[in-house]
Amino acid sequence: MDEYAWSYPVPGLRPWIGHYTGYRQRGVAPALHRGLPSPYLTLIFTLDDPLVVAAHPDPCQAPGRYRSLAGGLHLAPALITHDGRQSGVQVALRPLGCRALLGLPAAELANLDVDAAAVLGDRFVAETRDRLRSAPDWPARFGVLDAMLGGLARADDGPPRVGYAVRRLLGGGPVSVAGLAGEVGWSPRYLTDRIHAELGIRPKEAARVARFDRARRAIRPGVRLADVAATHGYADQSHLVRDFRAFAGCAPSRWLADEFGFVQALPPPDADDGVHD
Repeated sequence: MDEYAWSYPVPGLRPWIGHYTGYRQRGVAPALHRGLPSPYLTLIFTLDDPLVVAAHPDPCQAPGRYRSLAGGLHLAPALITHDGRQSGVQVALRPLGCRALLGLPAAELANLDVDAAAVLGDRFVAETRDRLRSAPDWPARFGVLDAMLGGLARADDGPPRVGYAVRRLLGGGPVSVAGLAGEVGWSPRYLTDRIHAELGIRPKEAARVARFDRARRAIRPGVRLADVAATHGYADQSHLVRDFRAFAGCAPSRWLADEFGFVQALPPPDADDGVHD
C-alpha cells in the first residue's frame, strides 16, 4: 500500500488552513522523509504507527515518537523515519490560524515539535484520531478534520496590521521590509519586532521560506530547475540550489529521488493562493 491524497478545507476554514495531506504506506522500503521549512505550521494526526522524528529543526530537541504532533515555523528540516509503515493526516496551518484555532501566536511553537495534545488537549486529539481511523476513505477523513477543527475556530487572528503584514510577506509577490513597513505605518525595525513576536521568525526569513516552498512544490521529474528558479523569483538556478541546501540539507535532485511519491502528491505551488486574504 502506498497512498497519498490532498484536499482543501471547507471555505470557512480557508483563512486559517491552506490544505490537508493524507498518507498511508505499508510494506514499502524503510525511508527517511525531510519535513521542510514552509510558510505553514504543521498538525499531524497519525492513524496507525507513531510518527518517528529522528531529528528536529532545533538540534537541541531530543528525537521522539508522536501519536499527534504540532510543529511551528522553522528554518531547518525535520528528519522523519519509518520502517516500511506510516500513516496519518497533516494539516497545513497558516500562521494566523494558530491564534484562530489553537489560541496562541505561532511564535510560541517556532522551531519546536510538540505533542499536539499539549495545545489541543488529550480529549480533542483522542476523539480526532478515533474518528479519522474509523473513516472509510480520504474524503471522509478530510471531512473529519473540517468538523473537528471547525469546532475550534474563533474570530481572532491577531492585531490587524500584523495580520496584513504577515499575509503580504507570505502571499508570493515581491515585498521589501521597508516598503511593507511604510504600508502599515511602522518603522522597519518595529515591523521586524512585531513579525518576529507573532511568527518566531523575521520578515525576510518568512518571505524567503514562502518563496522556497512555492519553488520546491513546482519541482517535478522533467521540469527544468532553471525554469522553476526563474518563475519563483530566484536570480538563477544556483540561487535556488543554495536555498535548497540551506533549508533541506540536500540538493533538489537528491530530494526528488528520495521522495518521489511524496513530491507527486504535493499540492501545486499556487494551490493555496487567493484563499487567505
